[in-house]
Amino acid sequence: MLTVDFTRFPLAPGDRVLDLGCGAGRHAFECYRRGAHVVALDRDTEEIREVATWFAAMEEAGEAPPGATATAIEGDALALPFPDESFDVVIISEVMEHIPDDKGVLAEMVRVLRPGGRIAVTVPRYGPEKVCWALSDAYHEVEGGHIRIYRADELLRKIREAGLRPYGTHHAHALHSPYWWLKCAFGVDNDRALPVRAYHKLLVWDIMKKPLATRVAEQALNPLLGKSFVAYATKPHLPRVGAP
Repeated sequence: MLTVDFTRFPLAPGDRVLDLGCGAGRHAFECYRRGAHVVALDRDTEEIREVATWFAAMEEAGEAPPGATATAIEGDALALPFPDESFDVVIISEVMEHIPDDKGVLAEMVRVLRPGGRIAVTVPRYGPEKVCWALSDAYHEVEGGHIRIYRADELLRKIREAGLRPYGTHHAHALHSPYWWLKCAFGVDNDRALPVRAYHKLLVWDIMKKPLATRVAEQALNPLLGKSFVAYATKPHLPRVGAP
């Protein structure tokens, strides 16, 4: 289940991609399939070990085109272990709401992104997230949990202040908002509640089968109920020294 829309965020074979805070690796895997040179970075040792295992399995199965590469490494988003301008593309999906120094993370992403490069940032959307917080303290008051809720204009302002130029936004995963509201209402750790189990089955069916009806419904509902807010931006080229 991808949050980044690659029709709005074009990726070319050979692009150097950083999936920052990659988690289980969903975006890193898609970039690898598209022929990129992918680095998936996360601070969670177990997640990185699992992502590396999947990269190896994809290579063995021939799921990535010749020339594509993929590496999974453990690292700190506030101190990225890469030289300046190392990547053509940076993706950070559902991460910034966890990090106290979000401006520091943006600064590090800008540092490692080449001029002209592209960045995709996704965070939980303000409205659906406020409902989750209102229904359950346990949803966000956990170690490593969500520490803030972004308004769209706030996130875009921070992106601009970091030196990036936003060029597009959208919302995603409308069908997932009601699922999380149910989870929060019945208990975030209670997977046995009938409404939660029933809705989860619907989501799994939708992800696996991709039926036209739910695809159309989600596209129609995303502007109203989309669980995630997605922003795309570029790093501008700096004028040459001495240029008029």
